[in-house]
Amino acid sequence: MAKIYTKKGDTGHTQVYLEKTERLIKSDEILTVYGDLDELNSNIGLLISVSKPPNPLLSTIQNALFEVGFAISATTSLTIEDVAAIEDEIDRLSTKLPPQRAFILPGGTVSASHSHICRAVCRRAERSLVALSEKHQIPAVIMQFINRLSDYFFILARYENATNGVEDVEKISR
Repeated sequence: MAKIYTKKGDTGHTQVYLEKTERLIKSDEILTVYGDLDELNSNIGLLISVSKPPNPLLSTIQNALFEVGFAISATTSLTIEDVAAIEDEIDRLSTKLPPQRAFILPGGTVSASHSHICRAVCRRAERSLVALSEKHQIPAVIMQFINRLSDYFFILARYENATNGVEDVEKISR
């Protein structure tokens, strides 16, 4: 039986597969992006587990996030059509929502709250990608995909609340 641990990372370094295999310190910006994407993917898995009925787009997004990681490693199969699919879903869900008249705070149903967590983690991953893009080439489609994805999670949270008869949690003016 193969063991999951290799002990090679015990010194704070790990191997990554970029255009060529490299050994990087675990605080490298590339690994920060990988970690943020992994956290986002894990939170999407949690959102899937609480969503009723199941949302098949979320599984597609999970797979697409691996393509974002692959893009950092120099290859990806993500296309502008993947961005367009998210935009189409944002537009579809938006037509079923009341107009937004105030800032919305995270909350409402469990699934809406988890969607807000996904949005926040997605935005952090985007900031990490932007920082990484200052030193490494990141395909434009990746930046578009991640940016649209945070919008999707915001609209999804609103939709989850609306379809469950729960009003958005609006920021109270002082």
